[in-house]
Order: sequence, then C-alpha cells, then structure tokens
Amino acid sequence: MNFLEWLVNGHIPVPGGTLSAPEVIGNLFGLASAILGMKRFVWAWPVGLVGNALLFTVFASGELSGVVAEPLWGQAGRQVFFAAVSAYGWWRWSSSRRSGGASDGGAIAPRWATRGERLQLLALGVVGYVLAYALLTQIGSWGPATEAWILAGSMLATYGMARGWVEFWIVWMLVDVVGVTTLVQAGYYPTAVMYLVYAGFVVLGFVVWAKASRTTHQVRDTDIHEEVTV
Repeated sequence: MNFLEWLVNGHIPVPGGTLSAPEVIGNLFGLASAILGMKRFVWAWPVGLVGNALLFTVFASGELSGVVAEPLWGQAGRQVFFAAVSAYGWWRWSSSRRSGGASDGGAIAPRWATRGERLQLLALGVVGYVLAYALLTQIGSWGPATEAWILAGSMLATYGMARGWVEFWIVWMLVDVVGVTTLVQAGYYPTAVMYLVYAGFVVLGFVVWAKASRTTHQVRDTDIHEEVTV
C-alpha cells in the first residue's frame, strides 16, 4: 500500500485496535485550519480543504463507524459545503490581504456583525436547518435531526468566518455541543474527541477575535499611501 492508498484507506494501530487514517489525519488538518483561522492567516482555507476531502471519504462511506451502517450524510455534506465556502473565504481573505489586510498583520480585521447581518444569520440558520432536515430525511442519513443542525450550523459558522464576524465562534460552540454527542453515539470516536479539542480552541478563538475587534481595523490602499507619504 502506497502513501496515497494508506491516506484514504489505511489504519493507525492503537492499544486495543486501530483508528482510521483519513479520519485522524483529516481532523488534524481541520485543527490546523482552526488554529490558522484564529490567527487570521490565509493558509487556514487551503489547509482546511485537505481535511474536508479526507473527512468526506470517511462519512460518505459509513463503513468506518462500527456502530451504524448508514452514511452520515450530514457530516459528509458539511465537508462539501466547507470546500465551497472555503474557496470563497480563501478568495475574500486573499483579496483583503492584497489590499493591506488588518492593521495588526492579519488577513482580515474581525468585527461584530451588524443587527441586519445577525438577522441574516438567523434567517439563514432557520432555512438551512429546514432544508437540511428534509434532505437528510429523504436520503436516509443517520440522525437527521441533529445532523441537520450540524450541517446548517457549520454553513453559518464558515460563512461568518469568511466575512470576519466574531459571532461565527459562538455558532461553532453550538455546533460542537450537538456534534460531540452525535459522533459518540454513531461511533466516530476520533472525530468526537477532536470536536472536544475544537471546543477549547473555539472558546480561545472567540476571546482572541473579540479582543482584536476592539483594537484592529482594516488597512486599505489609501491608508498605506498615507503612511508612506507621512
């Protein structure tokens, strides 16, 4: 088995059994993406894309759980959405970086969403949940009620991160609360443990972004020009 085959189908020996290589490594890429995102580095997006691809193969197969037979299409679907929104976030943060980035060196300056933007998130969350629940029920995914929230909440959080809204961390907290329980019940223990690790970074990330929102502003070409002329 070469490296690529092992990356998709391999196993990692641990005391008492083995762990799926793509599940473990995909989550490690996801964790790296979260850390880079907390620091507002553009590399958060392409690193996350690698993790999305690996985790999609894990959840879409439904063969690695050992507890449930059905694919977790909510978890698999969120990886597809992550890939799409990550491309948008990568473009948005790269464009922001090219125009000067944030005053503290980050790719984007965090800010709290406006009242209208929060209402937009709420509306998207309700519509997203209803549509996700209907779809997951139709295709026979395991646990559609909880998976629908994981899918819809993940969509909101990733979109909020791309926009630079501090609130996206709060959405992630709500996703993690449901996600840990669902993944343990479904037998995806490495991912459940990673969700717990994510939860710690989510709290830290919220504190870091909230603090940065008070002291950081977006640098534009005009700001750079003024600094140079002065």
